[in-house]
Amino acid sequence: MKPPRNVIVGALVTLVVLSVGLSVYAQVKRPFRDGSVWDVAFIRMKPGMETAYLTYVANEWKKEQDALKSTGLILSYQVLETEGHNPGDFNLMLMTEYKDMASVEASEQKAEAIAMKLVGGDEQEMKGYKDPPEIREILGSRLAREIVLEPR
Repeated sequence: MKPPRNVIVGALVTLVVLSVGLSVYAQVKRPFRDGSVWDVAFIRMKPGMETAYLTYVANEWKKEQDALKSTGLILSYQVLETEGHNPGDFNLMLMTEYKDMASVEASEQKAEAIAMKLVGGDEQEMKGYKDPPEIREILGSRLAREIVLEPR
């Protein structure tokens, strides 16, 4: 038994309306686009240890960031100092910029290899970590995506 003609026509009209609606929705231009991805570490330098930790950042941390940048694994890096609003708050942010989220994941093993080459292996790296915990505390980190306020 065939369905009534008006059911077939109704179904076709519904399909046409849905497909036109979807194509219009797909063409909507957003006034923004995704930008680069930042890995932000929140650090609390211990009281009286600011110079000691910033010396570490200016030497070892910077050397690693420069190596990552020269190989194209990262785009840039920044160090921002801020005032802590309570005794347990961060007062330094170490920021590393990646092209996109895929670059963050794709560069992990390559970044580890570069760090090992710079530091000199696991034993040397462990020795290097003895001082920073005494002069700073890592409170956490976040990945943040930049939102560029212009259309694609």
